[in-house]
Parts: sequence; structure tokens; C-alpha cells
Amino acid sequence: MTTDHPEACSDAGRWVLVAGGSGGLGSAISRSLAEDGWNVALTYRRNAAAAEKIAREVTGLGRSSRIVQLDLTDPEAARDVVDEVSSSVELGGVVYAAGPHIPMKYVSAITPEIFSQTVDVDAKGCFNLLQPALRHLRENGGSVLAVSTPGITRYPKRDLLSVAPKAAVQAVIRGIAVEEGRFNVRANCIAVGLIEGEGMWDQLLERGDYTEEMFAVARKTIPLPRFGSVHDIAEAARFLMSDRASWITGQTLTVDGGYSV
Repeated sequence: MTTDHPEACSDAGRWVLVAGGSGGLGSAISRSLAEDGWNVALTYRRNAAAAEKIAREVTGLGRSSRIVQLDLTDPEAARDVVDEVSSSVELGGVVYAAGPHIPMKYVSAITPEIFSQTVDVDAKGCFNLLQPALRHLRENGGSVLAVSTPGITRYPKRDLLSVAPKAAVQAVIRGIAVEEGRFNVRANCIAVGLIEGEGMWDQLLERGDYTEEMFAVARKTIPLPRFGSVHDIAEAARFLMSDRASWITGQTLTVDGGYSV
């Protein structure tokens, strides 16, 4: 069910639907797009309080906001949310910034059940959101953006549960770019490097997947001498979703400090 934020402004102007807008990356992207003039409808799965907080920040920037609870593994629910949001506003963009918290495991330690569940949540979840949005985006010459990983280019050990679904996500994006360009619909990815301080970072620290030893090794593999921030990713999203990127489609912008080089 879609809920308008009580402090929302006029619905006039472009709207972007941000899946996973309550998470670290999704919230930063939502704020940046609001600063660029987008109204934001954001989805969350469980964290309603975080979604409300981001919605208030969006309206504080003078834009309208909506929050929607959505389980992306349910294709009918995803289609209904897309249709509901699009029924009353001009949907100009969709951002897939959702996805599960990924445990880091060697391939030999991954069970078929964990692999299947991860693919369902991430790869299928992305498709379930983007496919029904296309007919609405065609009306407005809209833009699609999805979060991916540089691990597709330079594979890190114990990262199959991230890399495999994101490879499928990138394939979906490339397919949309090739097939929907005739309707002036663009589709791109951001491959997100090691992001410090929010979201999955905390989960991986708590589980012990991230250690000081791992950080030391990681720093040696990144040409720029720091880990990334959600702001770095949000700025890339702001560009790719804007008219400044109007002749860019089917691409993956890698924001990883040079790791994948």
C-alpha cells in the first residue's frame, strides 16, 4: 500500500521509484535525486521507521515523497506497486537499490538453498520491479538504474552470492537498454565498491566477515587510498539519472576507487 508522507508537497514534476530506499545506498540516492528535483517514492521491506525518516528528508528538500512496503520476491505485488505509483504521477525513473545482506562464503560452503534464495531476492527481485515499469517509462522517456558489483569484472574470493545475482541484474539492464532505447528509455548500472559505514558494512562487521586483516588487504588493492561512501554512489546515480547522461545507456559505471582496474 502506498502512503503519501504527511508533509508532501505538490505531486507536480518527475517521480522516481527507488526500491530499497530505506537502506544505506537507497536513502543516499533518494536524497541526491530529491536535490536534483525528483519527487521520490521509495520502497522498504521491513524498516518502516527508516523509510519515514528518508521521506521526511525528501520533503524537507521541497519535493514530494511516498513510502511503499514491498516484498520484491512477489511479482504481483511489485507490479501492483509500480502501477499504483504510476497511476497518478509522471513516473520518470526507477532505481533498483534493494537486495539482501550477503554472507561471504567460499563456493564450497554455499548450500543450494542459500544460493537459490539469494538469486530469488536479488536477481528475480530486480526483474520483478523493472519489467512492469517499462510500459510506464515509455510514456515519459524514463531512466532505469540498478546497483551492481565490480566483482563481475574482478572477482574477489567468497563473493559468489553477490556476483552471481548481480551478473543477472546487469544482463537485465543491458537487455532493457537494447530493447527499450527506441522508446527513449535508458538503463544503466552502478558497480559499487567497498562502502564504509552504512548498511551491509555493519552486518558484515557483526558477522566477522570483515576483519582488520581483510581491510589491510583491501586497501592495498584500491588505487585511491580510502573506502567509498554512500555519497560517492549517490553522486554517480544523480548523474546517470539526469539529462546530463541523456546519451548513455547499457553501461556500468564502476565506482570502486579503482579496485577493478
